[in-house]
Amino acid sequence: MSDALQYTREYQKKIPFLSHLKILTEDLGQGTAKLSLPVEPHLTNSMGTVHGGVIMSLLDIALCTAARTLHPGSIGAITIDMSTSFIDGGSGTKLLAEARVLKDGRTMSFVEAEARNEDGSLVAKAIATVRVRQKEK
Repeated sequence: MSDALQYTREYQKKIPFLSHLKILTEDLGQGTAKLSLPVEPHLTNSMGTVHGGVIMSLLDIALCTAARTLHPGSIGAITIDMSTSFIDGGSGTKLLAEARVLKDGRTMSFVEAEARNEDGSLVAKAIATVRVRQKEK
């Protein structure tokens, strides 16, 4: 496991909501992140598919994680704006999210992400502006 992936997993253990959802960072690259979320009954809606808020949370964390890969000295990333389009229902045993930075600046990143079922079917797409928090000088 790369140092960046190990660091990210350790850092994310300190985020109670992320731990509650059991989101796991699977892979990191320069400006990219792949995450997974186990689908559990309490995360579903009345139709038996994954609740939209859960899907948006997975996408949000993926977007911020991808942005942080380009800012290893940062203390965090905050979503400023996020637009999500739902394409289909989340189902199966696991949801997967892949995020990539489209344009990166010193403190702002423009990022997109997709959430998919294990079979590869598209569940949702998101685009966001993320503020990267730098350490105080």
